[in-house]
Amino acid sequence: MCEILAPAGDKNSALAAINSGADATYLGLKQFSARSSADNFDFAGLKEIADYASLFGVRVHVAMNTLVKQGELQGFIESIRQAWLAGADAIILQDLFLGRAVHEAWPEIVLHLSTQAGVCNEYGVRLAKECGFSRVILARETAFPDIAKIAKLIETEVFVQGALCTCFSGQCYFSSFAGGNSGNRGRCKQPCRKLYSIDRSGFEERAYRLSPSDLCAGANILKLKEAGVYSFKIEGRMRRPEYVAAAVGYYRQLLSGGRGDLSALRRTYNRGNYTAGLAFGQDKSFLSSAVQGHIGEYVGTVRVVGGRFLCESAERPAEGDCFKVLRSGTELCGARFGGAAKGGFFVTAPKRLKNGDKLFITTDTRLNERLLARRRLRTVTVRARFAEGELPEAVIDGVKFVGDEALSRAENRPLSEEDIRACFAKVGGLPLEVHFGDIEVEGSPYLGMAKLNAFRRAAYEKYLDGVTDKHRSLPEGGPAIPAPIRGKNGKTAVICTSLCGVDADIGILKPANYAGDLSALVGGFTGEKYLYLPPFLSGEDIGIIRPSLPLFDGIFCEGIYGVALARGLGMPLFAGVGFNAANTFAAAFLAENARYYCISKELTASESYGLCAENAFSLACGGIKLMDLIYCPFGKSCRTCDRRGGYTLTDEAGRKFPLRRYEIASCRFEIYNCSNLLCGAAAGLLADFTVTGDLSADLGDGTALREALGAVTRGHSVKSVL
Repeated sequence: MCEILAPAGDKNSALAAINSGADATYLGLKQFSARSSADNFDFAGLKEIADYASLFGVRVHVAMNTLVKQGELQGFIESIRQAWLAGADAIILQDLFLGRAVHEAWPEIVLHLSTQAGVCNEYGVRLAKECGFSRVILARETAFPDIAKIAKLIETEVFVQGALCTCFSGQCYFSSFAGGNSGNRGRCKQPCRKLYSIDRSGFEERAYRLSPSDLCAGANILKLKEAGVYSFKIEGRMRRPEYVAAAVGYYRQLLSGGRGDLSALRRTYNRGNYTAGLAFGQDKSFLSSAVQGHIGEYVGTVRVVGGRFLCESAERPAEGDCFKVLRSGTELCGARFGGAAKGGFFVTAPKRLKNGDKLFITTDTRLNERLLARRRLRTVTVRARFAEGELPEAVIDGVKFVGDEALSRAENRPLSEEDIRACFAKVGGLPLEVHFGDIEVEGSPYLGMAKLNAFRRAAYEKYLDGVTDKHRSLPEGGPAIPAPIRGKNGKTAVICTSLCGVDADIGILKPANYAGDLSALVGGFTGEKYLYLPPFLSGEDIGIIRPSLPLFDGIFCEGIYGVALARGLGMPLFAGVGFNAANTFAAAFLAENARYYCISKELTASESYGLCAENAFSLACGGIKLMDLIYCPFGKSCRTCDRRGGYTLTDEAGRKFPLRRYEIASCRFEIYNCSNLLCGAAAGLLADFTVTGDLSADLGDGTALREALGAVTRGHSVKSVL
């Protein structure tokens, strides 16, 4: 048993998902959605879709997968309650610790852990299960061996189609710190889709250096199914209903043993290349350096004939069809169908086309009509008894409806079995396919057609109410919000690539190569020593770091897996900013389950104060990591790689972002902000000198630090991001 899970950014997309054969659909509310630009749903709209979906056994998952700040908690919790009462079959949360509290207060609510929680190994699964989640939506970077292992531990959901975040599991801060709009709160401005250059030979020209191709896992779908993956998720809450229908159809065909209609999928949305993603290793198509928007499917080549643009093609488009023109692999302009022609068809375009230009169809009107014409019907069996002198009765799939007026004797033409069948065959737009059982007519009953139609409508209404009513109730209030925590430890923690000569209470080593001898990097550091572990840690990575662990007093983890991993290792945990502690639910859990923890770097100083236990830290100095890249931005050109530790990524405005390379089981990359952070700390001071140099400057001396750091920002602490 497995599930095709389709996106729904609006009502029409939800209907397309259901009618195309999806087993489940996921959508967002008007508030607290990671796709705030989608139309999304209010509670009435959610109930309407949930009721419709329930007719076909289709589940509705509500994505509330944003970071939740303290002042939003009451509204967020009440929204969870209202979504469940409206018919949601599962709630998708990023905030693991809030989810734990929701589960304790309302155990009947089904919780799924969002991909933005970054579960990528069995240790993340252990914590998810402990906190009451019945399903994890895996990070899209999770390796296949880890997917297979996780699928044996918990119900597992994997993305198989759609846009990919270039940053690990969507835990991106690029939009937040370089543009002031938090992707973790549903407002991403997609800096990954912009042009950049890199100071490496062959990459000096601006191109889309951070832009992944769309994922298409069709070739591997059966392997994932055999590995035990339960839910196959299609991304695309910002895409049109036609795309949703085509994607559902494609994966339904594959899972049924067919080849799948990839052509329909390409025509509804396609960036030019598909990638198989990272589960089976990075392929050559992972990055799309030239094309960003929808270019559809190739249909032919342009030839200029008498000043008109002829597309030489076997394709026979129709009025209203649209195209994209590419020249030398780069988008040139759009085009429209301009009439049929021998050997192809004409197009009109706002620019002068040349011989050899490539034409791609982006709107296929007849295909779109076919995709949206699909309609799912629920089969029902109607039985009825109409007897003279008795109340009329109708039974629809076991649901009985009785009229309130006894049938009189007909003076002229009595009611016939054919009349009843003809009446109940009219479903008035309801998604029902009617079959008939016994239709009993006794005596000479009379019922006017208007009253018979009203009886039919009431019978169907009662049936539908019975099918869609989930009989839910939840007590008001929900989980008690933990009180603010106030404290300040006065300690200083430093993240750097060598602890030699570092003056701090806590040293966090972030080596360039985890497989090397780390003892020389620890040096004579006398404070507490922690090994930095990135947000993505595969099973293979864990095997590599184990030999070095005796050198350290604990582990500093940027992923939630760290809680269970630290327990398993019997080592103290320093929970990094990757835990996204943004409210007192997270702070209260981490205060008890970690020796130290970090407050979210997207909070203002005033928002941070209520999360400051004595073991809390704020990132206050040094580099601001914007992205973790679990792929090679150079296309895994290993033979020609210069294997430098650092590069510079430059955007169209000339801003320079440090790009750092390091190694565990494979090469990984990190992107840092164009300006270093220098601000007051709401809790203990955490400094990250990974890309700013291993500084020994007095962290309390603002002047010396400013000189050492160069260009600085005060960050979100004072809402000064750039």
